[in-house]
Amino acid sequence: MSDERPINNSNRGPGRNRVTEKPKDFKGTWVKLIRYGKNFLPLIIIVMAVVCVSTALQVISPIYLGDMATAISDIINLHSPNFLKPLDMDYIVGIGMLLIFMFAFVAMFNFTQGWILATVTQKISKQMRTDVSKKINRLPFRFFHKTSYGDVMSYLTNDIDTIGMTLNQSLSGLFTSVALLVGSVIAMLFTNWIMAATAILSSLAGFALMAVIIKRSQRYFAAQQRDLGNVNGHVEEAYTGHTIIKAYNNSKAFRQKFEDINNKLYVSGWKSQFFSGLTFPLMSFVGNFGYVMVSIVGAVLVVNGSIPFGTIVTFMIFVRLFTQPLAQLAQAVTTLQRTAAASERVFTFLEVEEMEDESQKVKRLTGVKGHVEFKNVKFGYVPEKTVIHNFSADVKAGQKIAIVGPTGAGKTTLVNLLMRFYEVDGGEILIDGVPTSEVPREDVHNQFGMVLQDTWLFEGTIKENIIYSEKNITDEQVENACKTVGLDHFIQTLPDKYDTVLNESMSLSEGQKQLLTIARAIIKDSPLLILDEATSSVDTRTERIVQAAMDKLTVGRTSFVIAHRLSTIKNADKILVIRDGDVVESGSHDQLLAKNGFYAGLYNSQFEGCDG
Repeated sequence: MSDERPINNSNRGPGRNRVTEKPKDFKGTWVKLIRYGKNFLPLIIIVMAVVCVSTALQVISPIYLGDMATAISDIINLHSPNFLKPLDMDYIVGIGMLLIFMFAFVAMFNFTQGWILATVTQKISKQMRTDVSKKINRLPFRFFHKTSYGDVMSYLTNDIDTIGMTLNQSLSGLFTSVALLVGSVIAMLFTNWIMAATAILSSLAGFALMAVIIKRSQRYFAAQQRDLGNVNGHVEEAYTGHTIIKAYNNSKAFRQKFEDINNKLYVSGWKSQFFSGLTFPLMSFVGNFGYVMVSIVGAVLVVNGSIPFGTIVTFMIFVRLFTQPLAQLAQAVTTLQRTAAASERVFTFLEVEEMEDESQKVKRLTGVKGHVEFKNVKFGYVPEKTVIHNFSADVKAGQKIAIVGPTGAGKTTLVNLLMRFYEVDGGEILIDGVPTSEVPREDVHNQFGMVLQDTWLFEGTIKENIIYSEKNITDEQVENACKTVGLDHFIQTLPDKYDTVLNESMSLSEGQKQLLTIARAIIKDSPLLILDEATSSVDTRTERIVQAAMDKLTVGRTSFVIAHRLSTIKNADKILVIRDGDVVESGSHDQLLAKNGFYAGLYNSQFEGCDG
């Protein structure tokens, strides 16, 4: 897929700015994600090992801190045999140095874990972007007729970015939290089961309260997202329809509607943020409640001589180590949901049925003259509705064929079939006697140049836009092409001439854009040419300029011209008149007018209501 960015993005649909929906198959999506990243499983295993070692050092450190506190408390404890003995500084310093090394190793392990996970998640995201990009080129055209442009763009941007960001957060938080939770529980039980039960039960009681509040707040977060979407949608409508709103004096009604939606967003936003703001104080409450309970129970056990004073210090740190991963796990579950939701959309896209693989086809179109035959072609976008019924036509090399008919008659469909953007349901299309179905699609595409109604220019220089995908094109060829279409004089007036970059600040008229696309078709120099409503979006004066350029372009080429303005195809060698998917008339302009049939009616209808 080309990485060039179109200048005109007006056809972009509203993409998804964030993934908020829950996945339909959480477990299945994660299985797919694990399989997708199977090449990185050794690194993930290394991360898990690093997390385990880091966690072990974290849960052991409070025990040494407790020993240090016990050693200090013994010299001031009336009931201790070490009462008023000199403080063993070598012992204290030794523990301190050991703790410093332990914390240094923990920091190093955390850095290693973060570096590996960041590398893994970004490589997975990069591979996904590559796979989605390749997938786009392998999808049939009918897929893009059913899927919005904004949705496809969302796969490459929002969804994959979400996967990369949340995957890193969720894996890191999940591994660390589980290891720290299990490790702290084991360490607490190993140290003293009574204090362990006190710390665990007091913390769980606080988290139960927090879970109730979080559950109640979910509906407000959902309402905030819904109301935010309504505000964005309303603003987008007001912006795009600004002229119509002013013309119909409907500004007051639109403003009132905005106020109503904005008030709803204020209410839902205030409630969601209020409950969100309760999380931190609740976490503080849970931790402090645990400290209080550990201190009370620990004090009783110290007085009874069941535990040394340092055990209280140890368990106060254990409370923090136990409550912290519980909060992280709650957050990790949310990010896991977001990761799965985004992954589900990407995998659904990657599993869409692709076009048939044609690598085994060896036949090629070479030295094409331009003789095209349609033999009993039948086609429908859906099986139950046929668009082209039984179309046959014989186009000689070098002829200019005009295809006309009312809207929905099947004109553009014929071009799509000719280019093999779609496969025929019956009959066949031949180029120089070779069925197009027997050669690869890319080989068929190489035989055609196209000038369409919607001009497409990307952000690059004028020269790059004209050359596009062609190789070994000289500056002289580019200039000659522009001279042919009458655009060279305008380009020479620009500061950078052919190196002028086309972007948002470079304003071109519709006619100039169309002339650039015609120059692009001249550079391609293909034996067949398709002109699809190429002058429909320009004024009458510009139409004559574009028409003159197209007449030069069609010389020596087999050309298929689709036009609603029948005055532009008077010089066509043959005009095919299509109605309801069938050719009802064919011949030259004069011949068809003489028949006074369907074509004559279409042609004359363009002048109805005009004064003679």
